[in-house]
Amino acid sequence: MQAVKKAAKSLDYPRERRGEVTQILREQNAAFGAGKATRENLDRLAKGAVAVVSGQQVGLFGGPAYAIYKAVTAIQIAKELTRAGVDAVPVFWMATEDHDLDEVRVSTWFHEGKLKRFELPGNGDAGQPVGRIPLGAHVAEMGHEGSRILTAAGGEFVAGIFRESYGAQETYGSSFGKLFTRLFAEQGLILLDPLDARLHRVGQEVVRKAVEEREELNEALLARGKELEKAGFAAQVKVTAKSTLIFSMEQDAAGKKPAGTRQAIAVSGGKFVCGERSWTKEELVKALQAEPEKFSPNALLRPVLQDFLLPTAAYIAGPAEIAYFAQAEVIYKKLLGRMTVILPRAAYTILDAKTEKLLRRYGLKVEDVWRGSQELRRKMETSSVPPTLAKNFDKSVKETAKMLAQLKKQIVRLDPTLGGAVETAQRKIAFQLDKLKRKAGKAQALKAGQIAAHQEFLESLLYPHKMLQSRELCFLPFLARWGMGGLKELQSLAGSTNLKEHKILRIP
Repeated sequence: MQAVKKAAKSLDYPRERRGEVTQILREQNAAFGAGKATRENLDRLAKGAVAVVSGQQVGLFGGPAYAIYKAVTAIQIAKELTRAGVDAVPVFWMATEDHDLDEVRVSTWFHEGKLKRFELPGNGDAGQPVGRIPLGAHVAEMGHEGSRILTAAGGEFVAGIFRESYGAQETYGSSFGKLFTRLFAEQGLILLDPLDARLHRVGQEVVRKAVEEREELNEALLARGKELEKAGFAAQVKVTAKSTLIFSMEQDAAGKKPAGTRQAIAVSGGKFVCGERSWTKEELVKALQAEPEKFSPNALLRPVLQDFLLPTAAYIAGPAEIAYFAQAEVIYKKLLGRMTVILPRAAYTILDAKTEKLLRRYGLKVEDVWRGSQELRRKMETSSVPPTLAKNFDKSVKETAKMLAQLKKQIVRLDPTLGGAVETAQRKIAFQLDKLKRKAGKAQALKAGQIAAHQEFLESLLYPHKMLQSRELCFLPFLARWGMGGLKELQSLAGSTNLKEHKILRIP
């Protein structure tokens, strides 16, 4: 936290930019339905507060649970910083300019012990910034089903927020904004939509410099890539001699791509090229200055632009995201003259009463589920052996080991070279006894008809699609069972002193 306080006190954020950005954010958040707490935080931002920022793609139904965890971490760190004497507000950057629709059009819920998949169509919008894409008529039926599930779980209030946020007329950006605005109404979370043309105009200085200093920046990035590789890390964004840090979002000269399609700009033959269109450096700079909303930063320039637009004291990032900053640092230093303090987001795995009961029944820990299906099944089968039989197995293993140890002494005295053969026999016998024990456990469990269902339940909740729960499951079904107080509990556990801990929480 000391590093964050130091960064906050050294920020040089122009008053004019503060006023301009704050006014844009007032209008954006009002459109999402922001309440009193957010308006008060915007007033504090206007008067000089710093920002604790996080962000995520605008996933369907809020995206994976870790988007929520990022928000609660930003809220808590801003609260701590304010208590320490540095006024701070939480800001959430909605990654509406991202064009990977497949990453945001699917939502996976844990429901009745199984995984339920909600998926919107993905055809016809390739390359478009996802924040502008309408949800369409398909979301109505999905919204009805989602609302039914949330209500049945006891979350009528959460279901109401859900219904207010998702309609056919909404876009991925507007629905996400409305959902987060309502979920974090009491905490006053400020949302930012970077697709706003006014923010492009405010931030065009950074994008322009990325073009003007493209050669120097590219050399620095290539050198940083080699440094990371030498240190045993992989660069998150591939950089080549032809790379730039910006995308075009205007129709190409041949009309092969619709207006608004996000396409990378490269360098070829001394010119900046995108599809059929090309510019000299001077022409591209003029185009950026004239119509900045037609250009967009890539994954390395985006955080730099973010911290130009906002008085950022700290950014809350996920594990994979932090790696981007190791690469982007050279851009920060050259374009902003500073590097933002990066803090890890809080990490949680959520259990319910049934999960705890199953873990106890089979003598498991959450980590056992993460080790994969084969290891989990082995442990479950072994634990399912009837107590008397299990005791007899353990007794037999000990007696066999004792007997072989005695035989080994005699055999080695006869011929020392046979010691290895005895040890091999010991391992094989132990393996076969363990295998037999597991088969007995499997037979017992299958006889009861439960082990497969229990395994599916545990994996669906704790390791869905072989991913951590927070990276795959939607948080709303958990919140429906937990109640809105669950967000406050998550926030209370997201303090700066324990961000490195992965917390396992139980809900009703």
